[in-house]
Amino acid sequence: MVFIAKSPILRIPERSYHFQRSGLYSLLSETAANESMSTHWRGFAVAGIGTARSNERKRMDNPFMARAIQLSLDNVFSGQGGPFGAVIVKDGNIIAEGVNRVTVTNDPTAHAEVVAIRGACAQLKSFALKDCEIYTSCEPCPMCLGAIYWAQLSRIHFGNLAADAAKVGFDDSFIYREFAQPLPQRKIPMLQMMREQALAAFHAWQEKPNKIPY
Repeated sequence: MVFIAKSPILRIPERSYHFQRSGLYSLLSETAANESMSTHWRGFAVAGIGTARSNERKRMDNPFMARAIQLSLDNVFSGQGGPFGAVIVKDGNIIAEGVNRVTVTNDPTAHAEVVAIRGACAQLKSFALKDCEIYTSCEPCPMCLGAIYWAQLSRIHFGNLAADAAKVGFDDSFIYREFAQPLPQRKIPMLQMMREQALAAFHAWQEKPNKIPY
């Protein structure tokens, strides 16, 4: 459980707005260790009492989530994309990082999680990331969640909630509502046609002896 401290609130000085590679992690760790009441940064307040404080401090001390958050912040300050960052971890090491690059690449699929997955697959030379975990600064959108399942990642860690993203203009709840709509009634109508001809590729796949399943 997270407790929101009303007062006092420790405000992190201006110098902390410019992070080095591990600056945010160091900042959060130092603040959590030295401040017994609360930690606050740009509108985020985290406080704990007793066990709750200890558990929250452990979550704040996670270097992988701290890195994902730092990437999201850096992306905002650089103007390269939206406020999202992600890292993929294998055996305790970051093997790939990603930030939202939708606007800079004109690629609507270039979300932080997808960029990180692409990097991890290239690094490992594999389309399956079974032994990897992803740390992302925000709860994945439907597209990214689908990509995570297809990539077979073992666990998802996330910071912000989807509801938090919606408040700043990234609302994907309508996509979930679309799933429940009949195909012709969706915002983008889906019209099925030529199924018999399309099945030819599936039949060929079934009969292919040397295919690589995934």
